[in-house]
This record gives sequence, structure tokens and C-alpha cells, in this order.
Amino acid sequence: MNMQQQKVQKKSNCQLLTDIYSFILIAIAIIISACNNNNASFDASGSFEAEEIIISSEATGTIKMFDVEEGQILKSGQSIGYIDSLQLYLKKKQLEAQVIALLGKKPNIPIQLSALQEQLKTAEREKTRVSNLVKADAATAKQLDDINSQIEVLKKQIEAQKSTLDISSNGLGKDAVPLQVQIEQLNDQLAKCNIINPTNGTVLAKYAETNEMTSTGKPLYKIADLSNIILRAYITNNQLPMVKLGQKIKVLTDDSKGGYKESEGIITWINDKAEFTPKTIQTKDERANLVYAIKIKVKNDGTYKIGMYGEVVF
Repeated sequence: MNMQQQKVQKKSNCQLLTDIYSFILIAIAIIISACNNNNASFDASGSFEAEEIIISSEATGTIKMFDVEEGQILKSGQSIGYIDSLQLYLKKKQLEAQVIALLGKKPNIPIQLSALQEQLKTAEREKTRVSNLVKADAATAKQLDDINSQIEVLKKQIEAQKSTLDISSNGLGKDAVPLQVQIEQLNDQLAKCNIINPTNGTVLAKYAETNEMTSTGKPLYKIADLSNIILRAYITNNQLPMVKLGQKIKVLTDDSKGGYKESEGIITWINDKAEFTPKTIQTKDERANLVYAIKIKVKNDGTYKIGMYGEVVF
């Protein structure tokens, strides 16, 4: 190959490298432009969370039934299991028997007083007869006085006997009150052996199984209402005047097509104290050291999950 051909070949190679370099620059520019078009500007970002409730056991014993699975949707007031309550039931029956036996000792006041009242009736009839005899001068005044005295004694005896019987009956009734209160306490404990779900929501975690031993205060499962989910985001001091409680804002999340899904949210809480920027959260001003947390309530159609990231546009 002569010198002229080598120069031509070298020039051709340089032109080829220049064309390749230009193509690469154009491709990079297109990619950057596409990325910029897909990235929506936002004012704050955060992650989704929910108001989680840990449901604990209210009784001690063996779990006989526990119909709960993670991801299951439960309704408020739904019965999902029960804890063994045999010993509580037997103790209740014992107390009920004690109450019946105690109240059975109460005196029958009318029967107890019937003998004295019958004597009083006889004395009053005798008084009437003696009074008639006195009027006819067939009996003395002393006989009438004696029968009046006898009537008064009988009346006082009846009053005393009635007072004694009332005190005895009331005392037995008061002795039964503590036992009846204990029965009410056992009824409450028996009711708590039934595991009743207190709120609508989705089971997030299950901490116990059937046939396991549980105790009062031991967690059984965790539940959260995911029909409305909360986005906790962070804003800078400069953005604080731009938000207020009840304000409707846009919430953006990544969709499956590389774009953003847009929803409407309502600001339900604004922290009145600043805090340091969380490591996992990036605000609009990345140099900010102090930020304010806000909570945004978003209606969940099933696409939002706890821990997902979302962006906010005021």
C-alpha cells in the first residue's frame, strides 16, 4: 500500500470514529431527554403506612379455635375463635350454688309471725266479749284491763319478732351481694374468652395458633384498615406555609409502565415540631437538615401497600 492509500485509509477511520462518537452522544441525549420526560417534579416524598392495631388476648388458657390467616379481611364484631373457659364456668356454677344456699336460709317472715298474729286475733276477740260483759255489769274493769295489756304485749312481741327476722333476712341478702358480684366478674371473663375482632381491616401478622397456651395481654394478631392508607411525607421549612390541614393534594406512585399513578390525598396531620431528615426520605431540598412530617390520607383501591414510596405535589 502506498503513502496516498494509507492517508485515505486513516482519514476514513477517523471519520468512522467521529460518526460513532456522534451517534453515542445523540443516543445519550435521547435517553436523558426520555428520562426527564418520565420524571414528574414533586414537592415532597415519603412512604405509605397504616394505623396498625395489635389485638391481644383478654383471657388465659388454651386457644381452642383461632380462625385467622395473614391477609384475611375481617369485619368489626366478627367472632374468630375462643379460649378454653371450662374452669371459669365451673367456678361460676359453684358461686351460683352458694348464693342459692345462702338465700335459702332467709326466714319466711309471714309464717314466723303467724302464731303470734293468731294469738293477737284471739285476744282482740276476747277483748270485745269482755267489753260487752263490762257494759252488762257481768265482768269487772280489771278483766278488761288485763286483756288490753295482753293485746299490747302481743303487739310488741310481733314487732320485735318482725324486726329480728327483717335484720336476719337483710343480712343474708347482703352476704349474697359479694357472691353475685363475683358471678358478674366471671361472666365478663367468660365473654372475654371469645375472641372478637374489634375493627374492620386486613390481618397483617399472626402471632398465635390453635392449641397454643395464651395469657392476658399476649398478642394474637395485628390488623390494619387498608381501605384508607396514610402517606407520611416530609417537607422543608420553606414549604410549610404551602400546606394546611384538610388540603387536597396530588399523590404520585410508580406504575407498571414506567410512569406515575396519580391519586388525590388529604392532609390530616402536620407535625408542629421539626426533626432531622430521615435517611430513607429525600425532600425537594436535599440540603435541608430539619423537616416537618405530614400525614396524607389516601383512598386505597388495593394498589397501595405499606412501605411503598410516594411523591406529593401541592
